[in-house]
Amino acid sequence: MSLMMEILHDLTPLNRVICSSDYDKTIEYLQKILPFKVIEYQASEEYNGWVIPPKWDVKEAKILKDGKVIYDGKWHALAVISLSQRFHGKVDLQELKQHLHYDHRYDDSITFHFRQLFRSWQREWGFCVPKTFYDGLQEGEYEVVIETEESQGSLKMLEFTQKGELSETFTFCANLDHPGVANDGLAGVVVGIELFRRLVGKSTKFTYKLVLAQGIMGTEYYLGKLDKNERERILECACLWMLGSQTGLALQESRGADSNLEQAMAAVMGGLGIPYRRGAFESIIINDEYIWEAYGIPSCSLSRMPYPEYHSSRDNCSLMSEACLEEAVGVLEKTVELLDASSLVYKKFEGNICLSNPRYDLYIDLGQVAFGDALSDERRKMRLLMDLIPTLQRPVTTKSLADRVGLEEACVSDYLSRWAAKGLLEIR
Repeated sequence: MSLMMEILHDLTPLNRVICSSDYDKTIEYLQKILPFKVIEYQASEEYNGWVIPPKWDVKEAKILKDGKVIYDGKWHALAVISLSQRFHGKVDLQELKQHLHYDHRYDDSITFHFRQLFRSWQREWGFCVPKTFYDGLQEGEYEVVIETEESQGSLKMLEFTQKGELSETFTFCANLDHPGVANDGLAGVVVGIELFRRLVGKSTKFTYKLVLAQGIMGTEYYLGKLDKNERERILECACLWMLGSQTGLALQESRGADSNLEQAMAAVMGGLGIPYRRGAFESIIINDEYIWEAYGIPSCSLSRMPYPEYHSSRDNCSLMSEACLEEAVGVLEKTVELLDASSLVYKKFEGNICLSNPRYDLYIDLGQVAFGDALSDERRKMRLLMDLIPTLQRPVTTKSLADRVGLEEACVSDYLSRWAAKGLLEIR
């Protein structure tokens, strides 16, 4: 069994809600695999309206009828709704059903009820149950016991940095929470860990960072409270989601659809002949990408969405494919190699330069058809490159520029070097 599969088998059953003892165990477990830095925020550090929930653990959770336990909420990490209130009492069938939630897709699985984690000021008690259980309940009185333990919560996340020759950073992120499931969150975690295990000890041109945080809230705290200078060194982010199922790879573009990471991943998968879908921002999945983008960091994602078992107890280790995990790691490893092999271009001017001025002599003339000067395909692409350069807002690789205009990277590099010689660009 590979280390990726071993991690999945060990951590999937745990009740890894945002703040919990099992989440803390997960942190300690992963620190033994890579020397992660632990970043922690206390409940008193409310940020942008986000409230860190209490640390919450389920001690006992049962539904009884006629003195007999008919449902044990400890059988699965999803069986008690996340952040359920304590409750001890007797209820009739109608009231009980108001606190039971089932998966409308499947009769035999339970679903992930997570809303209270983000709205800890508005809570109720409840269970997630199979639909067959829900439908089979009879009239009568039921006894409900939900005993939880709560204390002040803190957000903990993991960060690992592979320092390169340049401080400019490409970040990969994954979600470390999501109780009791394998593909949703944890599969991306193990792919990210395996990628960085392979980078350790290697010399890289760029700096690479792996961030493992709680979905949405953890990422918001991480970015919002990150030192501004350090945040500005992050060029882009690639989110790693649900990479263990036997569904096809999907590349979701950043909001601007032009990040170096997405261009590199597309080139790698195309070169390896790996079939994949490509979609616009938020057309495949809506997750932490929008948080990164809100801080000015272009964020694409690599996932295997959609997959039928999403947000259900069917998302377990039997769903995991070692070959699919390895395929994802291979794509990311080649992506890093491709990024490192390219030069980074920095714009050093504003507006539009008069490129025909003899001082620069960089103008690409499309020609005059009326005068018999036919437009060639290469000249058209070079003109696209010329017009693209003044619009650059962030550093970009020569490989990404070449892919965007459809030219060979050597040709693009030659033209860019002329701009650099005039002091308009810096190329590293």
